[in-house]
Amino acid sequence: MSRQSDLTEALERYLRPATFTVGVKLQKPGETRPARAKSPKADLGIQVALCQTLAFARRFGWTLAVTEEDLNCPLALTAFGFKPEIEYYSAGCACAGMYTETEKAGARTEAAVPKFSFREYGCFVAGPLARLDFEPDVVLQYGNSAQVMRLLQAALYKDGGYLSSRFSGRLDCADIVVETMQTGKPQVILPCYGDRIFAQTGDSEMAFSFLWAQADEIVAGLEGTHKGGVRYPVPSYLHYAPRFPANYEKMHELWRQAEDDSAADPTGRS
Repeated sequence: MSRQSDLTEALERYLRPATFTVGVKLQKPGETRPARAKSPKADLGIQVALCQTLAFARRFGWTLAVTEEDLNCPLALTAFGFKPEIEYYSAGCACAGMYTETEKAGARTEAAVPKFSFREYGCFVAGPLARLDFEPDVVLQYGNSAQVMRLLQAALYKDGGYLSSRFSGRLDCADIVVETMQTGKPQVILPCYGDRIFAQTGDSEMAFSFLWAQADEIVAGLEGTHKGGVRYPVPSYLHYAPRFPANYEKMHELWRQAEDDSAADPTGRS
């Protein structure tokens, strides 16, 4: 069994996720694509967004290899360095009027987006982790807030402290991959607007990303916290006596009254 399968098995055991765990690999220009990976444009007849690519991987179990020609999201083309950053983008024009009040505010938002350098990478590969025949750079798991909480606890199990993540409500593909690779830190992911539209991510879903190099630490953290009593599904506290409406409780009163009358007259003649 591969390490990818081992990690997937551990995540399924401790998290019970509804969709596949995803592995993401960034390939340098000129590298050969994985043999089993589909090309969106050549094989599916469409161009895609990267959030949509991740959805194909986690919902369909497909591995996709996305290059510049496969990708039609201008923001992702910029953040992942497939296209050069242009003044229109840097000046906040693509952000203003939709996400920010002014171009100046938009420029501040765009400047904060984590980005790869132009042509630093040439292909974005994403697929279900257990089915990959290569080691990914980043592991991504979608889930509900309690499942993401368990991954957060696992990441902090060894060293403790807090985990910091950044949010803007845009370009979560960059948060998932670029931020994780550049900082070397796991990230709690708040799905962005595009992820919800194009990848159909649900309102109840969040995500968590971490470096493949941190996989053993995450598994150890899940195991350790599980042994410590922190579980998913989160157990309910049930050791209490319920209280019922007054008209229900009246029945207890009537039973007690009948028992008292019977005790006062054992013959039952009263």
